[in-house]
Amino acid sequence: MSELKTNKISTNDQNNVAIDNALGLKSYDTAGRDALTSVAGDIIYNSTLSQPQFYNGTAWANFTDTVDVSYLVIAGGASGGVGLGGGGGAGGYRSSYNNETSGGGASAENVLKIVPNTSTHTVTVGGGGASVSSDGRGNNGSNSIFSFITSTGGGAGGGWTEATGNSGGSGGGKSAQYTGAGGAGTANQGFAGGASVTNYGGGGGGAGEAGNTDGQGEGGDGVASTITGSSVTRAGGGGGGNGVGATKSGGEGGGGDGKGTFGATSGSGTANTGSGGGGGRGPAVSGAGGSGVVILRFPTADATITVGAGLTSSSATDGDDTVVTFTAGTGTVSWS
Repeated sequence: MSELKTNKISTNDQNNVAIDNALGLKSYDTAGRDALTSVAGDIIYNSTLSQPQFYNGTAWANFTDTVDVSYLVIAGGASGGVGLGGGGGAGGYRSSYNNETSGGGASAENVLKIVPNTSTHTVTVGGGGASVSSDGRGNNGSNSIFSFITSTGGGAGGGWTEATGNSGGSGGGKSAQYTGAGGAGTANQGFAGGASVTNYGGGGGGAGEAGNTDGQGEGGDGVASTITGSSVTRAGGGGGGNGVGATKSGGEGGGGDGKGTFGATSGSGTANTGSGGGGGRGPAVSGAGGSGVVILRFPTADATITVGAGLTSSSATDGDDTVVTFTAGTGTVSWS
């Protein structure tokens, strides 16, 4: 039988509960705690961990402990178009690590403060847009997700029969069939695709700059991050196709080269960079978009991550932190 022991009960003019002395919670070591039949809302002092804990209905959790999880979430890049085609746009780029910039010239986002033992969080790695082999627009990349953070798939490069580049995380370049502007990027994720001119398709937009920034038909550069411990540039736009036999470079960070020769296969975006594929002259095969990536980093001493089924990942340490890189699939993660 439970007992409530007190020396004195009196009224309080503040309309709340006040205790003159420290509140002494019942103390259990971890083994004794786990032997309890607990319901949501139970509170104890864990003598093994030297801190109070509460039962959330599923597991025992600490009151104030959160895990600061930094993230880099890059969506799949788009493929380029065929028929003086535009380059594919890079996937949307969102970062919260170490005050490094996000895509589209945006500042770093806030880290996620996650309470262990309370919930699961979805992780999805977006695929790159498939290449095309007929005169037309490429294919958009797919979104990548971590918890409520969503990066938008890259916009497809325009082609001979569908000249306009699609909007996306970064926009696709426009085909040179009709001159004009490329597809728009998504705010705080990536830049627009490049415009076309006679005989030259526009370069795909990158996370770090718009298509055509480095020259007509050149893909926009990506953004560098040190979240894994070394600096890596990702999410470059694809180079545009053209009618003069030239090769137009994809943007720094993995963008595929655009081609200007009949029958040539354009360069694909590098896997797990979210980079765009190159456009082709036609008849030709455009470059496929590179798959996206999700990278999470958190202090090793603060928690342990559990990765659910359906995800392909690898884990490493860098200094005092754990770095988990997700390269394919969809599933859930949690911390304890």
